[in-house]
Amino acid sequence: MNRLTILPAALALAVSASVAHAWDINDWPMHYTFGDGTDVGVVGVYRYDINEFSDDRRPNGTEAFTDSHTNRRKELGLTLKKKGVYEAIIDYDYQAKNWLDTNVCFQSKAFFGEDYGAFRFGYSKTPVAFEGNTSTKADSFLELALPSQAIFESRRTGIDWLFERPAYVVNAGYYRGQDLLGDNDGTTCGARVAWTPRKAPGDVLHLGISASKEDRDSTTDGRGIDHAPSVTLSTAPEAGLTPVRLISSGALAKADSVERGGLEGLWIGGPFSVQGELLRDDVSRYGGNPDFGASGGYVFGSWVATGESRPYSGGNVGHIKPKGQWGAWEFLVRYSELDLNDGTIQGGREHDWTLGANWYLTEHFKFQVNYIRAYSDKGNVSLDPTIFEARAQIYF
Repeated sequence: MNRLTILPAALALAVSASVAHAWDINDWPMHYTFGDGTDVGVVGVYRYDINEFSDDRRPNGTEAFTDSHTNRRKELGLTLKKKGVYEAIIDYDYQAKNWLDTNVCFQSKAFFGEDYGAFRFGYSKTPVAFEGNTSTKADSFLELALPSQAIFESRRTGIDWLFERPAYVVNAGYYRGQDLLGDNDGTTCGARVAWTPRKAPGDVLHLGISASKEDRDSTTDGRGIDHAPSVTLSTAPEAGLTPVRLISSGALAKADSVERGGLEGLWIGGPFSVQGELLRDDVSRYGGNPDFGASGGYVFGSWVATGESRPYSGGNVGHIKPKGQWGAWEFLVRYSELDLNDGTIQGGREHDWTLGANWYLTEHFKFQVNYIRAYSDKGNVSLDPTIFEARAQIYF
């Protein structure tokens, strides 16, 4: 597939953006506020992705990957909120057929007169993995880094507490039962704490630590057959349109519990920023099966050439809002690695280098390009594909 297939999508967005300035595209009528401050709105994300692979020939002569271009996300949700009191959301990705944030959050000060933090009930993200907890609207790269994809637990149903002060932020949660798709039986408790001595616009220092413990339960299927809990750690080479995994632990049967931990850091200085994270995953197993441990990390740098800064609040980064008529330009480089070898389980090792460029046409339109060199070793097989990715995104 020729890379020029990207141009129609880019051109459509560019034309839309230029026309939009005539009536201010950043003022979309996607919500309505009543006289008492109650706000009803619609949220959504649409993504169209292109993945092209090269240098991916296996020893037997076949190619490991297939070029692909398709919808990556079709997200649509509803919100109901009253500033300083509560916020509710129900959100669904119609492309992946997967529930996203579906919860209600209450601000304690509105009910008790004192700020004891925000309490969220329902389906939300678990605390471990800085990059995993970043809003999809604010993703710096097309895909999460290798360790974030493999180790992040994603969303679970439970109660979540966020408490923020000028110099620190604390996030803790307890999650019980299946996810909204009926999978992942068990319970998880976890917390994330970050020291934030500086968090003015364009001047941020964030240093954090996170940990969680997931107790896995067996699952009974529709035939009444009990299935022992299992865990699989794997990841695509930072490409979202392929089922191929260069490294994988395989199914770790009889997984009793999973302990996750992370160290994270973020510095923002005007148009420059550096973000990094170390992640660890330890799986305890029963029935004589060996325990398993995996680890990885990433670091990336960002430069917004047009002068904007990555926004920060609530312990995480937001999406860049361009100031100029022709949008904001961001250039990035990332290194990530993941080790899935432990004892007799040789899932493999991989490290990736990624160059990225983002064009934020307006507050609601973004165009992204990534170039990835992946290096993997699993057993006697080494595969080092080159990946070109592009994305056109509309979000509100």
